[in-house]
Amino acid sequence: MTSSLSAYGKAKAYSDVKIDQQTTRAMNRRLILNLIRREEQLSRADIAAATGLSPAAVTFVVSDLISEGYLIEGKTIPGGGGRRPIPLEINYAGHLAIGIKMNVGSLECVLTDLSTATLSSLTIEFKDPSPQSVLDAAEKAVTRLQRLAPEGAGLLTGVGFSMPGTIDAERGICIKSHRFFWENVPFASMLQERVNVPVWMEDDTLAFALAQHLFGLGRQHRVFTAVAIGVGIGCATVVDGKVQRGAHGDAGKIGHSMHMIDGPLCECGRHGCLQAFYSEPAIVERWRKAMGLDKDLAVNRYAMKEAALQGDSIARDILQEAGEGIGLHLARMVAVVDPEIIIVGGEAVSFGDLLFNPMRKALELNCFTPPPALVPDERDNFWSSGAAALATQGLFNFEMTTPAFPA
Repeated sequence: MTSSLSAYGKAKAYSDVKIDQQTTRAMNRRLILNLIRREEQLSRADIAAATGLSPAAVTFVVSDLISEGYLIEGKTIPGGGGRRPIPLEINYAGHLAIGIKMNVGSLECVLTDLSTATLSSLTIEFKDPSPQSVLDAAEKAVTRLQRLAPEGAGLLTGVGFSMPGTIDAERGICIKSHRFFWENVPFASMLQERVNVPVWMEDDTLAFALAQHLFGLGRQHRVFTAVAIGVGIGCATVVDGKVQRGAHGDAGKIGHSMHMIDGPLCECGRHGCLQAFYSEPAIVERWRKAMGLDKDLAVNRYAMKEAALQGDSIARDILQEAGEGIGLHLARMVAVVDPEIIIVGGEAVSFGDLLFNPMRKALELNCFTPPPALVPDERDNFWSSGAAALATQGLFNFEMTTPAFPA
């Protein structure tokens, strides 16, 4: 067995808890699925040893999961004499999910397998950010992606939709999005009525953290924080497999913590928020202004990075300042949360060590204890894959097995 079993301790079986048989069965299904997800391959004997379930109970649950297409048997594990154990693996290819991430002016969309590995991707533009316009675009995306599914692919598990804002995930409602001017929009149910499959909805950074927990860099960690530095700056902490939402769903809105009183105007309407200084667009815009470049000139993070690598001191200084500023706020977060690792995604990851080195230095200087590792996630489609994780997580998370409304 790999190290994650010892990191998590012995998995808890639910056969001894006083709950009904159906609930016990569902919980043990997810217990076994999550164990195999973390370890990638386990025999039935391994599962029994790790969970405390009887071999008969393991065989019963595993048989169901194989017949339903969620598990498959791999090649036998080499061993000594006698019957060799057969490893069990999750049948990721047997089920599909769609992830949709709402950006300014467009939807980033992916068709994935159960592990959120991208099978097809596309971008759908919308004319305005009104719920109706976005709904039309999202329906179009789902239809097109279903047509792009590989021949013989499994059933579509559902659709995950993510966007920046305060989201009531249980009811599938956007409570508030400053960026898109949404308020109390039941978008998940609206889209579900159009596409006739389950739809989940979540804040984009929380969805990104969920994907890291299930299939990414956070899979082997009990406590970790996912940070996104893009159009905004957000973070989400996962503790014992649960994304920490806070009392009102606003935990981790680090981009709206005050960086400097009377600073630049933020999209939330206040002045001086961290993301008004150091979001990816804010960083690039500061460089454009400092260089005196025409406002109509197409300037992006790649041009800024190249200039910095070629010795542009202005670009390097701006990235140095941004890294130090973000790192200081992360150090404050570390003092409260104490994560094992910080995983960073978002468009600003493209700046590489020009941004990450000063972030790491700021963590070292400002953390009371040795700082956690700061690790970038440089995958393509990380935003929309995070949204797809909303659809696949129902299989692994007992508390959210279905959307808040039946399909």
